[in-house]
Amino acid sequence: MSGKDDKQGKAKPAQTREDRLKAALKTNLGRRKAQTKARAKARPEGQEGTEPSTSKRET
Repeated sequence: MSGKDDKQGKAKPAQTREDRLKAALKTNLGRRKAQTKARAKARPEGQEGTEPSTSKRET
Protein backbone atom coordinates (compact mmCIF):
# COMPACT_ATOMS: atom_id res chain seq x y z
CA MET A 1 0.00 0.00 0.00
CA SER A 2 1.19 3.49 -0.72
CA GLY A 3 0.72 6.71 1.23
CA LYS A 4 -1.78 7.82 -1.41
CA ASP A 5 -4.23 5.07 -0.42
CA ASP A 6 -4.00 6.06 3.24
CA LYS A 7 -5.02 9.64 2.49
CA GLN A 8 -8.06 8.51 0.54
CA GLY A 9 -9.01 6.09 3.32
CA LYS A 10 -9.03 8.91 5.88
CA ALA A 11 -11.05 11.28 3.70
CA LYS A 12 -13.93 8.82 3.36
CA PRO A 13 -14.78 8.51 7.09
CA ALA A 14 -14.77 12.31 7.39
CA GLN A 15 -17.16 12.51 4.45
CA THR A 16 -19.48 9.88 5.90
CA ARG A 17 -19.44 11.72 9.25
CA GLU A 18 -20.39 14.91 7.45
CA ASP A 19 -23.19 13.08 5.65
CA ARG A 20 -24.46 11.66 8.96
CA LEU A 21 -24.42 15.12 10.52
CA LYS A 22 -26.32 16.59 7.58
CA ALA A 23 -28.94 13.85 7.79
CA ALA A 24 -29.31 14.29 11.56
CA LEU A 25 -29.68 18.05 11.17
CA LYS A 26 -32.32 17.63 8.47
CA THR A 27 -34.25 15.13 10.62
CA ASN A 28 -34.05 17.39 13.66
CA LEU A 29 -35.23 20.41 11.68
CA GLY A 30 -38.18 18.45 10.30
CA ARG A 31 -39.10 17.29 13.80
CA ARG A 32 -38.91 20.83 15.16
CA LYS A 33 -41.07 22.18 12.32
CA ALA A 34 -43.69 19.48 12.94
CA GLN A 35 -43.64 20.25 16.65
CA THR A 36 -44.11 23.97 15.99
CA LYS A 37 -47.03 23.23 13.64
CA ALA A 38 -48.67 20.98 16.21
CA ARG A 39 -48.29 23.60 18.92
CA ALA A 40 -49.70 26.33 16.68
CA LYS A 41 -52.65 24.12 15.77
CA ALA A 42 -53.38 23.31 19.43
CA ARG A 43 -53.11 26.97 20.48
CA PRO A 44 -56.43 28.83 20.69
CA GLU A 45 -57.08 31.71 18.28
CA GLY A 46 -55.83 35.07 19.52
CA GLN A 47 -52.84 33.64 21.40
CA GLU A 48 -50.60 33.56 18.36
CA GLY A 49 -47.39 35.15 19.65
CA THR A 50 -47.44 34.13 23.28
CA GLU A 51 -45.51 31.30 24.83
CA PRO A 52 -46.69 29.61 28.00
CA SER A 53 -44.74 30.74 31.02
CA THR A 54 -42.42 28.15 32.49
CA SER A 55 -41.06 30.32 35.28
CA LYS A 56 -42.37 29.90 38.79
CA ARG A 57 -43.79 33.07 40.27
CA GLU A 58 -44.88 33.58 43.84
CA THR A 59 -48.27 35.20 44.27
